Amino acid sequence: MNAKHFTLFGLFALFLSLMPLTSVTAEELSAPQQAIYTASTQLQSKLQEKSFTKDFSKITEYVREVIYPHTDFDRIAALVLGKLWKTATYDERERFKQEFQTLLIRTYSRAFIEFKEWTVRFLPLEMEAGATKVIVKTQVLQPGIQPIAVDYRMALRNGEWKAYDIMIEGVSLVTNYRTTFSNEVQTKGSLNAVIDGLAKRNAEALAAKPTNHS
Repeated sequence: MNAKHFTLFGLFALFLSLMPLTSVTAEELSAPQQAIYTASTQLQSKLQEKSFTKDFSKITEYVREVIYPHTDFDRIAALVLGKLWKTATYDERERFKQEFQTLLIRTYSRAFIEFKEWTVRFLPLEMEAGATKVIVKTQVLQPGIQPIAVDYRMALRNGEWKAYDIMIEGVSLVTNYRTTFSNEVQTKGSLNAVIDGLAKRNAEALAAKPTNHS
């Protein structure tokens, strides 16, 4: 994974582990913004428990429980695979969804430990009445550096707003990973081979100590 790709994915890992600004309350936000705010405040509260942050397995499970209701992993997986999704078998789709979700969860979990000083500012939301899709615009803030634009593509599904893409300074995670996996399929010869490699990396990363950023 090159430096640019790692930076993009590292920032994506902040998706729901960002600390909200204390001046913002849930009542001041729209429903799509509240989905991000709710999960972030839940994660923030756990940062106060030092014993909890030392157990990576507990962190991973907790992060999964918190972000799952607010993230459309099925849609993300389909968009990331793009044309490959249409030709994939049912088994390949299910395996990819599981392994890609695991990849995202474990990356969120590492960010949960490391990115404690970040805060997020919600920008005004442009949303028409009755809309079922919207882009939630935010700025990630850290002392001493310029704000980073982080925008979330959200969709209303079964009455709940869920994120299905994130754009860091205009660069889409879905588009970025679609290119990555497409190239890997060409290199390895099949989607199954790519999924096997992803599963192996996930297993190794989850078995490693939190200081191992594989």
